[in-house]
Amino acid sequence: MTTPEPTDVGPSATSQTAPPPAVALRASDADRDQVAALLGAAYAEGRLTSEEHDERLAQVLGARTFADLIPLTTDLVPLDPRPATVTSTTPQFVVGHGGIAETDRMVAVFGGVERKGRWRVRSKSQITAVFGGVDLDLREADFDAPVVEMTVAACFGGVELKVPAGITVRSETVNIFGGTEVKNVGERVEGAPTLVIKGTVFFGGVSVKGPRQRMFGRGAARS
Repeated sequence: MTTPEPTDVGPSATSQTAPPPAVALRASDADRDQVAALLGAAYAEGRLTSEEHDERLAQVLGARTFADLIPLTTDLVPLDPRPATVTSTTPQFVVGHGGIAETDRMVAVFGGVERKGRWRVRSKSQITAVFGGVDLDLREADFDAPVVEMTVAACFGGVELKVPAGITVRSETVNIFGGTEVKNVGERVEGAPTLVIKGTVFFGGVSVKGPRQRMFGRGAARS
């Protein structure tokens, strides 16, 4: 009588039913957004250089699994494969320590300049508007320093700034047949940056507007 050979139950058979490890799970857009936000905060705090931030951000955009995302933040803060979502009403501002010394220059001559969404406001900016307009939305921006200065030269042109509620705005412009208006900013909140506006407004205008509703930080109501 011949004894039947045992059925193969080796690793190749069991691996089909074993669940994949957590790090092998697919990453969602929300997971990639969270890591990108963490990298942006680390860059603003000076823990990443501009080159390191750009390199890691490119890897975030190409990440498919948690195993691709975790190494990008292990030297910054611990990142759980499935981080919990924390809801807070505390105002959140990303404010660095002035790591970029180069002045950000924006020029609108018979044209326009617009910035909105997530971008970095350098500690010093120079804005020129001659028969043109500059529209800057700072409500979702990161700030390079606790105090950022914008030097304006407006001649028959205008500059419009949309700011999050809670920041301090200080106007030091010289207005000649022109004006600078600041409204709906509200009371300053802890951790918020200070925006200083300098320069000359000649036959033009500078408008600084906060959100109409008193909601602080990112996600504030749009005006």
